[in-house]
Amino acid sequence: MASPTKEISIEEVAKHASEDSLWTIINGDVWDLTSFADMHPGGKAVLLAKDIAGRDSTEVFFGLHRSSILDRYKRYRIGRLVSSNENAKPKTYILPSPGELSLVPFAEPLWLTKGYKSPYFNKSHYRLQERVRYFFDTYVKEEALDHEKSAERPTPELMKLMGSPEWELHAMRMGPGRHLHGKVLPGGVKGEEFNYFHELVVVQELVRIGAPGYMAGLNAGMVIGLPPVLNFGTPELKAKVLPDILKGEKFISLAISEAMAGSDVRGMKTWARKTPDGKHYIVTGSKKWITNGLFSDWFMTGCRTSEDALSMILIPRTEEVETTPIRTSYSLAAGTAFVKFEGVKVPVEYCLGGENNGLKVILSNFVHERWVICCRIARYSRLIVEECFKWAHLRKVFGKRLIDQPAIRQKFAHMFAKVEAGQSWLETITHQMCNMNYAQQSEFLAGPMAGLKHFLSRAGGEIADEAVQIFGGRGITATGMGVYIEQFQRTYKFDSVLGGSEEVLADLFVRQAMKKMPRAVL
Repeated sequence: MASPTKEISIEEVAKHASEDSLWTIINGDVWDLTSFADMHPGGKAVLLAKDIAGRDSTEVFFGLHRSSILDRYKRYRIGRLVSSNENAKPKTYILPSPGELSLVPFAEPLWLTKGYKSPYFNKSHYRLQERVRYFFDTYVKEEALDHEKSAERPTPELMKLMGSPEWELHAMRMGPGRHLHGKVLPGGVKGEEFNYFHELVVVQELVRIGAPGYMAGLNAGMVIGLPPVLNFGTPELKAKVLPDILKGEKFISLAISEAMAGSDVRGMKTWARKTPDGKHYIVTGSKKWITNGLFSDWFMTGCRTSEDALSMILIPRTEEVETTPIRTSYSLAAGTAFVKFEGVKVPVEYCLGGENNGLKVILSNFVHERWVICCRIARYSRLIVEECFKWAHLRKVFGKRLIDQPAIRQKFAHMFAKVEAGQSWLETITHQMCNMNYAQQSEFLAGPMAGLKHFLSRAGGEIADEAVQIFGGRGITATGMGVYIEQFQRTYKFDSVLGGSEEVLADLFVRQAMKKMPRAVL
């Protein structure tokens, strides 16, 4: 086989248009598909078509395949097309490159778009973004797409790499705090200067990989389950629990939801009763839809400790803890589980925030949990809009590109507006978080955060609907061109339920405003 750097003329390519010698041109490269023809999923006849064999098939190829196929089969690339005639040189497409920013309009938030400025992001945020995007594109994306299909959890090697001193991704996903002090983070960011905008960068770069079930398996349980330890744990408990989790060696889940208690946390039935000597709790009950529960070593668990009060208790995995997988719209890579506690004995020191103060601990966690969900929806919706805009310029129907149809452009007008409005509101609230302590966030942001999550989850649903219409059958096919669209339309409802359902949060948004309503008149 000729070297991939060999220069080949278009006249030479044209000589190889038969079953015995089959060449084609894709994006300026020359490919020898002779030995591949029999393996082609669409059959050999497709490759022998007059607009492919011995011809430049770039437009045909990208209308039917994702660009990642080129990397998978690069062994068939034999050279580069060369032409002495400037007018005959092939028009090539920009291929995605690991770590690079997208040039597609609205594919990046404005602060990452050339020519735009932001009052919120400084040089440290740009440096962090560059390094974290490189990490997820290089080390995570391929595994994510594979494991989303195979339902395998993230590999231990990757989890440990994320927790290594070079990357500290698990620690950064916990947000600003003393757990980062003294650390030098990717891009040379000092742990002491890490703020919520840095965390937003990490969350939104993670979301770009797609693969929603795998994303949840990538320590989503830690993000919502570990904050009570950070904020209410004793020094001894922190020393016991935090290091292994932040290094990616052990895992934790938040165990609140039950079969009869979802958004209504006061309705939970799991009980924790003290032993006669008062040194332990005996925990009995069950939890449902617990993200990462299948492989967690610790469970941050809401328990009833009296008829009218709850407590948050950290429960280690023991023989009395049983976890079984729950099949949801997500891939099983998320490790979603039904968890049973059958008389688990737990030291009273593992009760966080004080006995009967569990609701306070739960509520203190909600603002950050919902904010993370908002970061996720905003970026995932933007990824879907980017996929759609690319496709609309590639796909031809009725003799025109999709984007040349006025009805399609109307869809994009609404989609662009939704992602820009959502990101703008998110950044405004993030700025407030950077200038408030936990108590102030609970007081001033509980309502706006609920409203933001309601807006973004509704917008995400509308974007999912438009995306399927733009992609057609490919938008409901689990492989190929519309893989990200299919994943999104199948799973976007998770974010309208997790962290509080849309209806509950919409009502909270208004009720919080009502509390601050003055005796105003018209």
